[in-house]
Amino acid sequence: MKKDNSEIEDDLRSEYDLKSLKVRKFGSERKSFSQTTVRLEPDVAKVFPNAEAVNEALRFLIRVTQENQVNELTQKPQTLLEKPNEST
Repeated sequence: MKKDNSEIEDDLRSEYDLKSLKVRKFGSERKSFSQTTVRLEPDVAKVFPNAEAVNEALRFLIRVTQENQVNELTQKPQTLLEKPNEST
């Protein structure tokens, strides 16, 4: 038969607040609560000493790609009938 006690008896002190604790798993199943984790292949990881270097390289690549897209959109397309500018 179950007892119907609304209060659970325990040996914890009243100043311990267990409601604020978070459970975190270890290993590959571990959840990240504040950051996204990206796994680099070993050959790529050899090139970068830390996460900051990876982020800097990716930001540079994004900037170059965006600039090239803007340049392609602003250049006048050359038609087949036009001859390229030839300097004589």
